[in-house]
This record gives sequence, C-alpha cells and structure tokens, in this order.
Amino acid sequence: MIPARNRAVLPILGFVICAAFIYLSFRDLWLTHKWRTELGFVKRNGTQFVVDGKPLYVNGWNSYWFMDHAVNEHSRYLVSDMLEAGSKMGLTVCRTWAFNDGGYNALQISPGRFDERVFKALDHVIAEARKHEVRLLLSLVNNLQAYGGKEQYVKWAWQEGVGLSSSNDSFFFDPSIRKYFKNYLTALLTRKNSVTGIEYRNDPTIFAWELINEPRCTSDVSGDILQEWIEEMTGFVKSIDDKHLLTVGLEGFYGPKSPKRLTVNPEQWPSELGTDFVRNSNSSHIDFASVHIYPDHWFKNQSFEEKLKFVVKWMQSHIEDGMKELNKPVLFTEFGLSNLNKDFELPQRERFYRTIFDVVYKSAKRKKPGAGTLVWQLFMEGMEGFHDEFGIVPHKDDTMYRLMIEQSCRLGRVTGRRNEHHLKKICSHRD
Repeated sequence: MIPARNRAVLPILGFVICAAFIYLSFRDLWLTHKWRTELGFVKRNGTQFVVDGKPLYVNGWNSYWFMDHAVNEHSRYLVSDMLEAGSKMGLTVCRTWAFNDGGYNALQISPGRFDERVFKALDHVIAEARKHEVRLLLSLVNNLQAYGGKEQYVKWAWQEGVGLSSSNDSFFFDPSIRKYFKNYLTALLTRKNSVTGIEYRNDPTIFAWELINEPRCTSDVSGDILQEWIEEMTGFVKSIDDKHLLTVGLEGFYGPKSPKRLTVNPEQWPSELGTDFVRNSNSSHIDFASVHIYPDHWFKNQSFEEKLKFVVKWMQSHIEDGMKELNKPVLFTEFGLSNLNKDFELPQRERFYRTIFDVVYKSAKRKKPGAGTLVWQLFMEGMEGFHDEFGIVPHKDDTMYRLMIEQSCRLGRVTGRRNEHHLKKICSHRD
C-alpha cells in the first residue's frame, strides 16, 4: 500500500514526466524552427551580396583551425572565444576548413568513411557561429598538403589500385577521385547538424561554400583540366544545395590567354599554374570571385612601398573584372603581411591592412564589386603552436584591433547596417 504522502506526490511526478516527454519530443522541432526563421540566407544581386534586401560588405577573418580544436573538450572553448572576439569587433564572416582528409582528427578517414566525433565538432562550430552572429565561409578541400588535401585523395586511389597517376594533379582528372570527392560533398551538404537539427544545405549560418583552397594544376598550363573540374563540381554542388553561394577559392592569378597576365600578375610564373581568374570565376554556378593578397610571398626583392603600390593595383584590377567581365562580387578571402620579411616593422602591418580596407571601403561607397576582406589570420592566446608569420591575436595588438573595428563601422554605415545587433554597440561612440 502506498503511503498517503507518497500518493500526493504522484500527480506532480506525473506532470514532470509528461512535461519532460513533451520537451524532448518537440525540442528539435522548436530549435529547427527558431534557427531557420531568425537568419536570412546571403544572396547575390549583381555585383553585391545582399541579406534581407540590404547590401552586405564583408569585414571578416580566417581561423582555419575551428573544427580541429572543437574535437577535444580541452580546446573547444577557443572556438567560442574566437567567435565572440570576432563578433565584438563587428566581423561578420569567418572562413574555416570543413575538411580534414586522413591523418590526425580526420573528418574523412578514408573515401566515404567519416568520424562522427569530428563531424559533431563541425556541428558545434556552426552552432557557435550562429550564437555569436557570425557566418561561415566553409572550404571543402585543400590544394596544399595540410589537412590531407588533394594529395590524400590521390594516395587513396593509388592504395586501392584504381588511380590513373601518382601526380597530385590527377585529383582533377581521375574519375575515381572525382567520385570520392562527390561522395564527400554529398555527405557534407546533407549532414544534419546534431546541435541545431538543420541540414547544412539548409543552414543560413553558412555564408557560402568554397570549392578548394588555392587550386593549381601545373601539369596543364592551358587551364582546361582545372576548368572542366570546376564546371563539373560546381554543378554537382548546386544540384544538392542551391541555397548557398559558391566560390572557387582562387588566388586571383591571370592565365596565359589573359591580357592582364603581363601587366597585373606579380611575375611570369603565376600564368603557368593552370588557373585563370576571369575564366574560372565566370562559371555559371560560381556566385562570387575570390582573391588572395600576398605580395611578400609573390615577389623576391620588392620594398614595402612597392608592395603597397602593387596591392592597390591588384585589388582595383579584380574589382574592375567583377564589374566588366563577371558581373559578380569580388571577395578578398585572404591577405596578410609576413613578420619574417627582413625589413618588417610592426607599423607596416597597419599601413598594409589600412590600404586594403580603404580600397574596399571606397568600392562599397560607390556600390562597386569589391565585396569585402577576410584577414589571414586570427588566433587566441595560448595557441602559439598554430601561430604563423601572419597571425594576429586581436586583444594583444591594440592598433590592429581598433583598425578592424573601424572598418566594421565604416562598412556598416555604408550599408545601413550600423544599428544592427553588435554593430550598434561598438559603433555608437564613433559617430
């Protein structure tokens, strides 16, 4: 027989159990609705990015390491801290890797085999970005060896006895490798986020997809092999996801048939890499063009002042292409000044950044295609092992910190977004 006092508790207990059941049953549905309705997709209107009918000019950064650090609990907090720091500077887009092929903490262990633990780390990155009102430009594979890249795909094909060539460039023309990559794309684009319940292809937190980081196909100077690969893969991405913007991931070099190869390229060698900025970006499935800016890596013996002059010419040339050749936005997705240059002084970095920011700001004021910039790259304190010659810890460099905030506010004023969300707070004292 149940004691009277216990009988009195039963209705309360039943209510709690019922409430918990209802919460668990409808939580995912509520979260999905909440996340879908609060954020609009970034779209393209001619040479401008637009969100909810307003133009968007990007001031953002690169933190390629997000997924890798989100895998382990002891380092996961760095992702949130970096996103919070970026948001407080008014930065709107972060570019990061959505790949890790083979090796340590691999997302794709082998062709078509994925580590759920790492996929959940990427889920966490996307969820945290939304929480801090930052969108993500997600890169899908590396031309370089870091985090696997096209070399890893070639190794897999070779190990399975189906590879046509041991050349890394076979990534672009080997049918088996193309199939590997398409399987990866399908798995990623249709992934249902374990935190938000939203498939990646339906999540407006994702600003855009970047097909490949800095593609080069040096075995085919004509560029035909890379162009064919771009056409096939961009069409495949859009067949699965037609909601997100898509870019190639180019450095911006002009190819052998371009008249600008001699007048704008830093030297002769860039026209022999199998890429061409205009031709590659003109693909019908490509929504915006990408460009990188590294004059201190591209030239051997230029002074700092000469590098600054090149930067302005380089940027203006590509903005002109965006208007006259492509009718698409041009986003400068990587730029930096190395602290290993023999003549490097810290004030040079401020001048270098300010020069780049000014070109974009002037483009924004005139409603031209210069759609924004992404600094390479930002870190948090305690990440010295991931630091490189370009890396900046925002709070440790007050000059750069203030410069990036200033750019956020300038672009916010031009677009009419200065009173939105975090910009209203950080820009109010700058009016």
